[in-house]
Amino acid sequence: MSDVLHAVENGVSWITLNRPEAMNAVTWDQRERIMALLDEASADPDVRAVVVTATGRGFCAGADLRGAPAVPETVPGDVARTIRRGAQRFIGAVLDCEKPVIAAVNGTAAGIGAHLAFACDLVLAADSARFIEVFVRRGLVPDGGGAYLLPRLIGPQRAKELMFFGDAVSAAEARELGLVNRVVPAEELPKTAREWAERLAQGPTRALALTKQLVNASLDVDRGAAFAAEAAAQEINMTTRDAKEGVASFVERREARYGGR
Repeated sequence: MSDVLHAVENGVSWITLNRPEAMNAVTWDQRERIMALLDEASADPDVRAVVVTATGRGFCAGADLRGAPAVPETVPGDVARTIRRGAQRFIGAVLDCEKPVIAAVNGTAAGIGAHLAFACDLVLAADSARFIEVFVRRGLVPDGGGAYLLPRLIGPQRAKELMFFGDAVSAAEARELGLVNRVVPAEELPKTAREWAERLAQGPTRALALTKQLVNASLDVDRGAAFAAEAAAQEINMTTRDAKEGVASFVERREARYGGR
């Protein structure tokens, strides 16, 4: 059985971590596979949304470094390189995916597993899910983009509280903080994820990709750069079939029929 399950249904790429016996602690090989699938989703016009989820009781309990490339002798720079090549590339692949990505968090999301969820565009959580900034418990600095993602989602003070103490945050608390879009009963999570993803898959895919880029970059640039990027994005978007269809449907007073082109 594969450690990463994959299927494409109704325009949605379903990526499922499948090591339930390890609470889906993610290995080097799994990360490489997930990154490849996200890259494929970006390039495939028939894929119009992505869901990342997991089997069993855990969403992702963090990093399992078994299978990482062997380093015969550690020298200064090796750790930073490993982080860049591993955790940071992993989170970057989610942020850079050209299709909207939904996290369907079925259980505990800890460390890099929490950051995997927070990097997604939308986060659905089962009511039994928990989020843990576990790094401080191991005497480690948060990696995998945590200190980049959390302040942008919930502000620096709340981010520091989670990272300094490493306490488990319930799904309900995560929603109150702004880390989660919606909490649902565990048995309803797959159905809700499917409904959201298939709704996105019927949308104007290129407009969604450009919107994602604008929002992700918005906190890193000044107003002038943000406004220039917005204008350029709309210029590009107006060349798409879906933009023309959207305008035509408005003029003709009918539902738009988007094809993702």
